[in-house]
Amino acid sequence: MPEVVFRSVDRVNRYYMVQSMRETERKYEIPSSADISWLPELRRVDGVAAVVDAGTEQLDAVYYDTDDLRLAGSSAVLRRRTGGADAGWHLKLPLSGDSREEIRSALTDTVPEELLGLTVSRTRGAGLTPVVRIRSTREVRHLVDEDGTPRAELCVDTVRAKSLRGKGRSAAWSEIEVELAEDADPALLDAVDKKLRKKGIARSTSSSKLARALDETATTPLGGASHAPTDLGPDQAGAQVFVYVREQVRVLTALDPGVRRDRPDAVHRMRVACRRLRSCLRSYRSVLDREATDVIRRELKWLAGELGAERDQEVLMERLGAELGALPQELVLGPVAARLRVWDVVDSTEAHQRSLDALNSTRYVALLDSLAGLLERPPLRAKAGRNGGKVMTKAVLKEYGRLADHMTTALELSPGPDRDLALHEARKAAKTVRYAAEVARPALGRPAKDLGRRVKAVQQVLGDHQDSVVARGVLRDLAVAAQTAGEAGFTWGLLYGTEQARAHTRERELPSVWEPASAPGVREKLTGDPG
Repeated sequence: MPEVVFRSVDRVNRYYMVQSMRETERKYEIPSSADISWLPELRRVDGVAAVVDAGTEQLDAVYYDTDDLRLAGSSAVLRRRTGGADAGWHLKLPLSGDSREEIRSALTDTVPEELLGLTVSRTRGAGLTPVVRIRSTREVRHLVDEDGTPRAELCVDTVRAKSLRGKGRSAAWSEIEVELAEDADPALLDAVDKKLRKKGIARSTSSSKLARALDETATTPLGGASHAPTDLGPDQAGAQVFVYVREQVRVLTALDPGVRRDRPDAVHRMRVACRRLRSCLRSYRSVLDREATDVIRRELKWLAGELGAERDQEVLMERLGAELGALPQELVLGPVAARLRVWDVVDSTEAHQRSLDALNSTRYVALLDSLAGLLERPPLRAKAGRNGGKVMTKAVLKEYGRLADHMTTALELSPGPDRDLALHEARKAAKTVRYAAEVARPALGRPAKDLGRRVKAVQQVLGDHQDSVVARGVLRDLAVAAQTAGEAGFTWGLLYGTEQARAHTRERELPSVWEPASAPGVREKLTGDPG
């Protein structure tokens, strides 16, 4: 395996060379006996004033995937298409409901490098080759409003698919696609759906043309899909932990392209997924063998740490920018805002590059392989077959005991660096309890939810305190730089004092916020045992 899977270029990197759009559509099967001559009647649907014939297109698409179809197994699609107004390379990634994100790149002979990078979390670095060719004769109709503005596009596709593997089996069918226009009311899809169903045209059981082509040409197996162990019931601990782990792996995988393209909040959410996974694998070591999971936990810690630089920079800039903006203008002496912006540009560029370097490394690909193996072959221990409620109660209480010990230690210390460190450790313990309670919610219900809510309040106070500790260090460095440049240091000192006061306020609040989470009865509520 090469040293680096895909190299980053710079802050303005190749991922900004692609076009992205949100696609919201529904597909319908057309029975061979169906009459679709009535389609112009859709002008009677609310919001549609006319059905305009927009001509016929000939589309020719070759779909690419790994040998074991990892993209298709994660509901992603990569194709090279000619014909139509949007000829080029298209990468489609699943969103919620009927929506997908379509990322486009120019028409080239080989898969564009910018799209290859966006598939890594799903392909895990495996090579991409042609798997299916789909040719479609597309009759296009625009559903327009009274102003003539298209609100949706309805396409009648006559499809011919051929596998590019093995015996090259073929399939053919007809279907209808209804795609919502940008900014159109989603209710229009429901109204069209109702009309189509009344005419005997039902929703397609396949999520995409590719999915149907793979099925009908028997191009298998699908990689990337994972299911709970079949020998465990839904109430058993192993199945419940597995469901949580699988969801967090899905989230981590799905967020990778957003982190690469510097999408808002993507780094934060991916880092949280890493932490949730780490905490689950730690808290439920009685369910999943730690000999297999401890290595994964270490690698998740590494990834979260690499992403952390970018996330910490985001939080700090938002925090310090807001505090500076709140100061009266007469208290802002010197080029404070300009120095803060320069600091942010330099540090955020380095932090984003650090995130990209991590995602482009073989170490990251190895972690993805380990997570895939964890889902395919869960290292279940004997307690995986026991009742989830009992196993999870014990795990949550064990983590809660660690949190209580950290809080006792921190609250007994005098203000200062030692207490700051102790409060930071308590914050991390609070997160672990929260995530352990999340896993347990299906089994324990309201008690786990209530504990998680109370501990989250503690974590938020501790988090704001820790952010203040970090912010004060940054402010001191910025003040030193300003002084060296001959600039006034008054405003930097004022901001430092604001952060110091903020930290003291959080320390005073902490006992009252901790009290509901530490009240007698936590054990009884989780176990349901009053004694």
